[in-house]
Amino acid sequence: MAVAILFGVFALLLVVGVPVAFSLVCASLATFLYLGLPPIVVIQQVAAGAGASSLIAIPLFIFAGEIMLRGGISERLISLASSLVGHVRGGLGQVSVLSSLFFGGVSGSAIADVSAIGGAMIPQMVARGFDRDFAVNVTMTAALVALLVPPSHNLILYSASAGGGISLADLFAAGVVPALLLTVTLMLVGWLIAKRRGYAIEPFPGLAVVGRRFVAALPGLLLVALIFVGIRAGIFTAVESASIAVCYALVVTCLIYRQLDWREFVETMAHAARTTGMILFVIASAGCFGWLLAYLQVPAAAVGALTAITHDKNLLLLLMVFTLLVIGTFMDLAPMIIICTPIFLPVAKAIGVDPVHFGVILILKGGIGLITPPLGSVLFVGTAIGKISITDTLRTIWPFYFAAFAVLMIVTFVPQLSLWLPALLR
Repeated sequence: MAVAILFGVFALLLVVGVPVAFSLVCASLATFLYLGLPPIVVIQQVAAGAGASSLIAIPLFIFAGEIMLRGGISERLISLASSLVGHVRGGLGQVSVLSSLFFGGVSGSAIADVSAIGGAMIPQMVARGFDRDFAVNVTMTAALVALLVPPSHNLILYSASAGGGISLADLFAAGVVPALLLTVTLMLVGWLIAKRRGYAIEPFPGLAVVGRRFVAALPGLLLVALIFVGIRAGIFTAVESASIAVCYALVVTCLIYRQLDWREFVETMAHAARTTGMILFVIASAGCFGWLLAYLQVPAAAVGALTAITHDKNLLLLLMVFTLLVIGTFMDLAPMIIICTPIFLPVAKAIGVDPVHFGVILILKGGIGLITPPLGSVLFVGTAIGKISITDTLRTIWPFYFAAFAVLMIVTFVPQLSLWLPALLR
């Protein structure tokens, strides 16, 4: 009965429009009262939910991403992508996808990606004759790449939700190949749609221009290498790498690009603080919810329930993927990671799935939920930037959606795509 109250109150509050963080706290409080536990424990667990030292890396990476966004790095990355693939059929659509791969390593956030790249690319694409729905769809789905490219704060959150026993260096490495596969797949779908609709081709600017734009964008690209190599080599921890990322971003934007003045810096701090506050409040609230899941032995019950259905590893994986897809359509990524990791990770381990591999599956699946109604945050941001209704967007997003789902299936059932690079770099 306690489990029914916990999930029932949470689902009911979500349906009536209560924000996720408040829904988590209220559902936890209702369950505490039913069980006769002291309500003060709710406050204690909310505080403990955001108290993990590894979570310090998240606001620092968010701050670094904001500095890079406002300091000119996103413009140079888009220019580099334009020179590389702008001459392909549907060129600006291809630029959006490739820019997401580059910028994903800087932001680590799908929402930041669609805001930065979408704000720059969608108006340009519409002005040059691309249909508005195509411009929005390709930009939104391309933003999913940012979730897998280091330094993704979602991978940091997964590691913390798993108890901190999963190597963050392995998780960062594991996301690289799936991110590249998703990038290529979305570019192929974009090319096919652009060819069918007869979109224009941009002229190739020449190798000299490509070289100059690469040099201009190199400081931003080096940030990813600095973080990845530093953590992988054991030179610094994730929190230390986030601190270094902030310092590096300030040096690049203030001294090299000279685009971040004092006013922009203050606005950057304010925006990063708001974003961090929202994310950490959700994390803290989900921490209390997760404590109750463990107290009520929900993970053990989930293992027993799923293995009672079948012992076939592939069928269980497929069942978990579809279950998580449904959950992801109603829940934002951060609370979904915190709540679902302690429930489904024990099931994955019980059937022999590597925790690093499962983390990539969980993040990619959660990313697809971000573009799926009714609570897809990237869907809402993308349509708002593109000034198009969600209904019009959903009519034509399906080729991109199914392409992302196909990549999810391949990553799920071909674990070496995720595990090859971490094993190679050990």
